[in-house]
Amino acid sequence: MKTNLRLLALGCAAAVAAAAAPLTGTTAVHAQPDAGSLTLTVLKAGSEPVVARDAIATTPAGWMAVEVAGPFDGYVKNGDIMKSLDVRVGAPVYLAPVAGAAPLTKIEPADKTDITGLHGKWTQIRLQKNLTGYIQVSGAPGYLPAVATTPASAGPAPLVDAAPVTPIAYGVTTAGRPAPMVNLGDGGSSTLPRLFQGRFVSTRSAFKPRRPFDWALNDDAGDRYAYLDVSKLLLTEQIDKYVGHVVVVYGAGKSVPGGRDIVIEVESLQLK
Repeated sequence: MKTNLRLLALGCAAAVAAAAAPLTGTTAVHAQPDAGSLTLTVLKAGSEPVVARDAIATTPAGWMAVEVAGPFDGYVKNGDIMKSLDVRVGAPVYLAPVAGAAPLTKIEPADKTDITGLHGKWTQIRLQKNLTGYIQVSGAPGYLPAVATTPASAGPAPLVDAAPVTPIAYGVTTAGRPAPMVNLGDGGSSTLPRLFQGRFVSTRSAFKPRRPFDWALNDDAGDRYAYLDVSKLLLTEQIDKYVGHVVVVYGAGKSVPGGRDIVIEVESLQLK
């Protein structure tokens, strides 16, 4: 018994000592001690991982349990959003708003979440929580397949598992105004959904006639360039929180019947 405890103590000391040494190469941090599991983030060469001490005893040989700092972006099913707009304790958090997406974690009582987007039957959240990940500490230096990374100012590297849900087709002109949609100015339509960015505003006013749609996107100059049809979104009682913020919406644009205005049929909406 004493021998086993001594070996465990030595193993823990070795893991802690290894953490103090900077990584010699780019290294993947996995959700499980398995090279084929989900990649939580990427640590650059020279960085010093922080050991997750609570997980040392259960970490298999050849792996190190490390702390991965949040926040993390994920998705929960709309049914797991309570009337208080909190996420139900025990609800699984997924990496993408699609069936079969890899689960990231589960909501615990002390977790803090912010709703950042609506995607049909899914709600996008930002989870303020540190997670435990695993890096290989034996064999060849951790080699990673190519993954998307973000600048340091944008927060932690994104979770990598599924392909992007939507194509990026939004552009900005040199004047900083949204790029026009194809042929919409000539009364045509664009059935291909794409991403649009702008400031989310309400068109409702007690002193003006009702507009054809209650919501719109404004450009950098404060001018409306498109109405928003949000009828496809669920949980629209949350939508007031986006007013005044820069958002990205995904949907198809078309001309408003009988006028020159443009309306985007929104399929998803999230904060920029």
